[in-house]
Amino acid sequence: MNVSEPQATRVTHTSDRSGRAALNTATVKHASLAEACEAAATAGFGAVGPWRNVVQDVGAERAARIIADAGLRASSLCRGGFLTAADDAGIRSALDDNKLAIEEAATIGTTELVFVVGGLPGSTPGGAPASDVDRDLVGTRGRVADRIADLVPFAAEHGVRIVLEPLHPIFAADRAVISTLAQALDLAAPFAASEVGVVVDTYHVWWDPALRKSIARAGREDRIASYQVCDWVLPLAAEPLNSRGHVGDGYIDFATITGWVRDAGYVGDIETEIFNEEIWARPTAETAATVLSRYEKHVAPHL
Repeated sequence: MNVSEPQATRVTHTSDRSGRAALNTATVKHASLAEACEAAATAGFGAVGPWRNVVQDVGAERAARIIADAGLRASSLCRGGFLTAADDAGIRSALDDNKLAIEEAATIGTTELVFVVGGLPGSTPGGAPASDVDRDLVGTRGRVADRIADLVPFAAEHGVRIVLEPLHPIFAADRAVISTLAQALDLAAPFAASEVGVVVDTYHVWWDPALRKSIARAGREDRIASYQVCDWVLPLAAEPLNSRGHVGDGYIDFATITGWVRDAGYVGDIETEIFNEEIWARPTAETAATVLSRYEKHVAPHL
């Protein structure tokens, strides 16, 4: 595997816009990997982006066979990260888990391991802080940089790229202290583009007034490792993380953002990743078909 050209190794359907579509398994949360792959293949996707839970349910080697037997590629693996621990035990645990994730990514045949970097130590996802929460945001971001540096050599040995995903600022306290594409690019800057890349996830970055500039920079630096799409819908759910909607149901300008990603030179897979209780309750095949039709209507024409 030639990790110096990660995007080229991932794409086999660059002239087929629907072939670039990938179904992220989070969109069909209650499906097994086999069920998600069957639905994706039947609908006409070219790839699937599995989360680690469905890979671990069957083991990475079996997961690789399931994906290949369905005639699909693995567009990425979600997720590594949560790198913000300040204590020795927490640091060791994070490094061990991320090394396992790197091995899983390599085994299922993807070069791209998506990292959600984690929130403030002592934060509670979706809840109040622990009594000993560490509110040092600057120091926390510094530890993220340190842990990336720790993991890059191991990832490179396995032909896997660490792919940083900035999350919307509403998740800065508890899930990701990196909120903008520019911040992610600054974290990636000390490393080769084949070692550390970034995700452009419309749900998390659509609001950013510097987005066009940051996408262009990411293209110049050859760091766009994944383009993920879903829509910003209102009102927000009680759990804001689960407020994503089908492309076209909300406020995001997919034509413009997709054009910026295209102009930046990205030719890789486009994953639809949705967290939404109502969508999760729908039949897997129905959701896969809806996802692809929305992709073909709102995204593919602008690639």
